[in-house]
Amino acid sequence: MKPPYPTEIPPLLPLFLNKRRAKMTFPLQKTEELGLDRATFIWTINLSYRGARGASAEPGDLASVYGTIPGRWLPMAAAARGAGLAEERDGRWYLTEKGRGLAASMHEAARAYYATLAPLPKGDLAELARLLDKAFQAAAKASEPATRLHTPFAFGYRGDEPAAGSFAQLDAAVYGLWQVRDDCHIAAWRSAGRSGPEVEVLTRLWREEAADDAALKDLLTHQRPEDVTAAVARLRKDGLVEPGALKATARGATARQKIEDETDRLFFTPWPDDVGGKGSWIAEKLIEVNTALG
Repeated sequence: MKPPYPTEIPPLLPLFLNKRRAKMTFPLQKTEELGLDRATFIWTINLSYRGARGASAEPGDLASVYGTIPGRWLPMAAAARGAGLAEERDGRWYLTEKGRGLAASMHEAARAYYATLAPLPKGDLAELARLLDKAFQAAAKASEPATRLHTPFAFGYRGDEPAAGSFAQLDAAVYGLWQVRDDCHIAAWRSAGRSGPEVEVLTRLWREEAADDAALKDLLTHQRPEDVTAAVARLRKDGLVEPGALKATARGATARQKIEDETDRLFFTPWPDDVGGKGSWIAEKLIEVNTALG
């Protein structure tokens, strides 16, 4: 598709992902049964999306491209290993048979739970799922971005093909699009010559989300406080952050907006024209779905 892009859609995707399983009881039952905390359970399920290749400590895999805390994921890995769900071999992490069984049970429980949801009339739900899945399939196969860290996870998440027009298809499409969006954003800020942690700091200041240093550091829990301070100093030196305030300069706002624009270009260009042409309708229906999910 060509500009203007339906930029109202991307912010709705993580809202959907945060809501769609919020009332599922399976995760709570299993964390209690296995003696896990929620973070370890989620880490284990996320590891399942890597499939037989397993996962490494590289940024963009087990480590966040936006983090600066070494081994932040290690306590979860250790807990999963202690529960017999994961194992390390030659520097990579894999699910054990028990871990794969847990992931399969979670997948089945999610599909069963989704079958009980009716956030839209059946026809609207089917059309929304069809359109977004068509967008995902096109975006996942596009030549750009050339480097894909997260898009492969979408296919592992998807598993067996969901029924056409179902909530499960909508879920797989939204999850997939968000992974594609991640890869597009990473490509955009790398092209701009920035690091992930710096861009995360600039983004918070661009959005004016932090009133002071303490608030900024509280927002960026995946970065060490001293790294946040250093990033602000570098951004100030480059003229992107105001000297006496935690706010992007005009130059900084322009630089951050260019990253956003490039992210949108990479993300939306592969979308088929018939999907892009219904962008406003898609956004409207996603808002309805998110509202219905509570």
